[in-house]
Amino acid sequence: MYRKLKYLLICLTMGYFIAGIALAAGDEGFYKGKTLRLLVAFAPGGGFDTYSRAIGRHMSKHIPGSPSVIVDNMTGAGGFIHANYMYRQAKPDGLTLGNNIGGLILQQIMGAKGADFDGKQFEFIGAPSIDNQVCVLTKASGITSMDQWFAAKQPMRLGGVGAGGSASDVARAVQAALKLPIRVVEPYKGTAEIKLAAESGELDGGCWAWESMKTMWPRALETGDVNVLLMVMPKKHPELPNVPLAIDYAKTEDARRILKYAVHDIATVTRIYFVPPATPKDRVQTLRKAFADTLKDPEFIADAKKSKLDIEAVPGEDLQKLVQDLYKIDPSTLARLKEVLLPK
Repeated sequence: MYRKLKYLLICLTMGYFIAGIALAAGDEGFYKGKTLRLLVAFAPGGGFDTYSRAIGRHMSKHIPGSPSVIVDNMTGAGGFIHANYMYRQAKPDGLTLGNNIGGLILQQIMGAKGADFDGKQFEFIGAPSIDNQVCVLTKASGITSMDQWFAAKQPMRLGGVGAGGSASDVARAVQAALKLPIRVVEPYKGTAEIKLAAESGELDGGCWAWESMKTMWPRALETGDVNVLLMVMPKKHPELPNVPLAIDYAKTEDARRILKYAVHDIATVTRIYFVPPATPKDRVQTLRKAFADTLKDPEFIADAKKSKLDIEAVPGEDLQKLVQDLYKIDPSTLARLKEVLLPK
C-alpha cells in the first residue's frame, strides 16, 4: 500500500512538473516574436503615462518569449474612448494591455453617458500603486490655507478630464461633501494638460494623486508656487503630515458616504491594468505574473525611483474582487453618487 501511494505521489509530482513546462513552453510559443501593446487612456507626460512607460521598459523580460512592448496613448472623453475600445474592439488575445482609471467603472455602474462597456467583464492584471488623492492650488490663486478656501468669494477653478477621471470626480466629491467653492473645468486630456493650464493661470489647481503630483510638479511644490491644501483619503500620508484630511471637515453622514464611495474606495482601483473580456485564462495568468514580477524587479524599482514613482502593488486577483464589490453598492447610495458625480 505504501509503495502504491509513493508511486502515485511521484507520478502526480512529475505530472505537475511536466504540465508547468508545457504551459511555459506554450506561453513562450505564443508571445515569442510578437508585440504587446500597452495602451494608456491619458496623454503623454501625465502620471498614468509615466507609470506605463516605466512598466513597459521592463515587462518584456518577465513574459515567456520576451515579446516587444510598445506604449501608445488613446485619449479622449475622460478615458471612455479607451475603455470602450478595450471592451468592444481590442482583440482578446493577450496582446493588448489597457491602463485606465478605475473611477470609470463606478461611472458605468451609475449609467454614465458614453460608458459602452461592462467593467466586471474585464480581466484585471494588477495596479502599481494606491493613489493618495490630494487637492492643490497655485500661489497665484491667492489661497494658501483651508480657512481661506472656505471663505473664498470666487470658486476655485479646478481642472478635470471628464466624469470618471480622478481630477473630476475628486473635485466634485470634495465640493459636494465640504461645500467648498469649486468650479470644475473640463475636459482636459490628462493631468499634464491641467498642470500647464494652472501654470498659465487658466486654472487655479486640481485634485489628483499625490504619487503623480510630486513627479510632475516637484519644483513648484518645493518653491510654494503650488500648495497641497487637502488630502482626500481616510488617513494621512507620511510625506504630508501637516495636510488636513477632507473627512475631518465632513459634518454629515451624507458627506462621509460621498468621500468614502467616490474617493476612498476607488483609490485602490485607480491605476488599473486590464485586458479585454474573454482573454484566455492562461494568458491572463501569464500577464498577471509578469506584471507582479516587473514591480519587484530591482531594475524597474531603480527606474521608478528615478521618476519618483511610488510602488504599492495590488494583485490582479484583488482588483477583480474589488471591482465586483463595486457592483454591490446599495441603490440609495448609488443614486446620491450619481447626483454628485454625473451632474446634468
